[in-house]
Amino acid sequence: MNVKLIATTAMGLESIAAQEVRDLGYKVEVENGKVIFEGDSSAIARSNLWLRVADRVKLVVGEFKAYTFDELFEKTKDLPWEKYIDENGQFPVSGKSHKSKLFSVRDCQAIVKKSIAERLKLKHGVAGNMPEKGSLYKVEVAILKDTVTLTLDTSGAGLHKRGYRVGQGDAPLKETLAAALVKLTNWRPEEPFIDPFCGSGTIPIEAALIGQNIAPGFNREFDSENWQFMTDKIWENAFNEAEELANYDQELNIIGSDIDHKMIEISKANALEAGLADLIEFKQMQVSDLSINKNNGYIVGNPPYGQRISQDDEVSELYSELGNVMLNHPSWSVYILTSFKQFESSYGKKATKKRKLFNGFIETDYYQYFGKKQ
Repeated sequence: MNVKLIATTAMGLESIAAQEVRDLGYKVEVENGKVIFEGDSSAIARSNLWLRVADRVKLVVGEFKAYTFDELFEKTKDLPWEKYIDENGQFPVSGKSHKSKLFSVRDCQAIVKKSIAERLKLKHGVAGNMPEKGSLYKVEVAILKDTVTLTLDTSGAGLHKRGYRVGQGDAPLKETLAAALVKLTNWRPEEPFIDPFCGSGTIPIEAALIGQNIAPGFNREFDSENWQFMTDKIWENAFNEAEELANYDQELNIIGSDIDHKMIEISKANALEAGLADLIEFKQMQVSDLSINKNNGYIVGNPPYGQRISQDDEVSELYSELGNVMLNHPSWSVYILTSFKQFESSYGKKATKKRKLFNGFIETDYYQYFGKKQ
C-alpha cells in the first residue's frame, strides 16, 4: 500500500528532518513545521524508527476544500477509512482550525467522527455503533484556509520519547532538539565531544546514538505497530534493518559534566537505560574546571539561561568562564544554545554563525564557533 506521510517538526528544524527523510530514500516537500513524503507501508515503520528531530509521523488519509459542515461530512465519508482502521479500531478525533469558515473545532471533530463511523459501519458490515475496543487510530482534522487535512497519527507518544529518560531536571531539553543540536555540527564519531552543562544527559546520549548510528526509536513502541495493515513482517524488517545498520563497534569519546551531582546521577541512569553507560563519561564539575587535553573536539551545550538560574549576572559569569577556558583551545568548535541576548559579549567573542531555534516556546539562538583544525 502506498501512503502519503507528514513528519512534523519544531520550527527551524525542517531542513534537518528533510535530510533525514532523504537519507531513508524518499523524496520530500518541505513546508513550515512539516516534511511531506510518500512511500509504501514500510515508510511508516522506517520513518518512526529513524527520524531523530521530527515530533511525530502522520499518515494523510485525504485533503479537500470544505466551506460547510455538509461538505466536511460527505467528503470525509468518501475517503477509504476501512483501508486503515479495522473493525474494532478506536478512532478518537482531535482538531484545529485556522483562517477558515469552519472555525468551531468541536463541531468539526464531531462531524468527522460521525462521518468516519458511518463509512466504517457500511464497509465492515457493523450494525449499531462501532465497538471501538481494539487498536488506537488517532485521527486529526486540521483546517487551514478552508483546506481540510485528515490524518492518522502513526507514532503514538511523540518521537522525542525515546524510552531512556528515567529522570530529568527542572528544564529538560527535548531529545529531538538535542539530536538537532548535534546534527547541526560537523562532529564525527571519532572526535572528542563534551557537554559541560549536561543536565540529565540528553545531548551526550543523543550524540552517542548518532555516533553509533543507533535508530532513536529502537527501544520504544508505536501505535501503528498494532494496526492490521501494518503487518508483523513490515515491522520485523524495519527493526532488522536498524539492527544491521547500527555500528556498535564505533569507539566514542563523549563526556557530560554538570555542577549538580544529582544531575550526574540522573544522567548515568538515563545512559544506562539507553544501553550507552559504557560509552559516555559523566563528571561533576564546574565549567571553569573543564579539562581539555585533545585537539579538534566539540563543545555542545544548552546552559542555564533564566529557567534554572534567574540572575543575569550569574548567567553572564558562567558564559564568561566558558569563554576563558576555550581561549586556550582554538582547534575546538563550540556550539551553545541560549536565549541570553548578551551571550557573545559574556563569552568574549562574536559567533562565526548564529541560528534561531525554539526550545519549546522559548526563542533561542544557537551560537556556533568553528575551531581551526590542527
